Amino acid sequence: MMEEEEQKLVVGYALTLKKKKSLLKPKFERLARKGILFVAIDLNRPLSDLGPFDIILHKLSGKEWCEIIEDYRQTHPEVTVLDPPDAIQHLHNRQSMLQDVVDLNLSDFHGKVGVPRQMVITKDPLSIPDEVTKSGLKLPLVAKPLVVDGSTKSHELFLAYDQFSLPKLEPPLVLQEFVNHGGVLSKIYIVGDAIKVVRRLSLPNVSKRGAVKDAGIFPFPRVSSAAASAEDADLNPGFAELPPRPLLERLAKELHHRLSTY
Repeated sequence: MMEEEEQKLVVGYALTLKKKKSLLKPKFERLARKGILFVAIDLNRPLSDLGPFDIILHKLSGKEWCEIIEDYRQTHPEVTVLDPPDAIQHLHNRQSMLQDVVDLNLSDFHGKVGVPRQMVITKDPLSIPDEVTKSGLKLPLVAKPLVVDGSTKSHELFLAYDQFSLPKLEPPLVLQEFVNHGGVLSKIYIVGDAIKVVRRLSLPNVSKRGAVKDAGIFPFPRVSSAAASAEDADLNPGFAELPPRPLLERLAKELHHRLSTY
């Protein structure tokens, strides 16, 4: 008698072409074949007619798609949707996404998690210097688009060294005090209980003398991307240490609860 074929986890995916290329790489697909079956969702057919799926992984936007996914969640509660549209919407705004981090108190878990001092500018760029003065924010400032929608523009970050250049920025945006971090970032991937930390090269520290010397606004290089890996770099020991595991585990648990994401 033939052995029964191993039952696989069926993952339906609806991704942009860019995300499909970055996720479904040959090495990943070879690993996934051991227990996962990836199935492309046909966007020309009703989602309820497809499947059955165990998980739906999506990276599309737009009101119509969100309504389709939400209706599917209501009629198929047994299917895990990564992630629910309402949870994603919360993360599309840099102000609201960081508020959940501000509210955390992890002092009992071998470290702390915080957000640099910041403010939101929604209109007249000419008012930015006065608003910054009133807020007491210290230069240099990191300028980030308020909305994160996956577009190239939403990832355009700038470093502003002086107030005279601030009106050149385009609201709506978030202005955040730049925090020296040794030119390295820890990028943390969390799925369920699994946690993976990788280090990425970032901007070098800024001295007070350098901040005065480098007047103007400068675009960030694309920090934290895979191409900027710092795993083999000669890092400053004071910044090279990874965050404590207990802190990461508690952070993952708290954010999962607050953001309703996986």
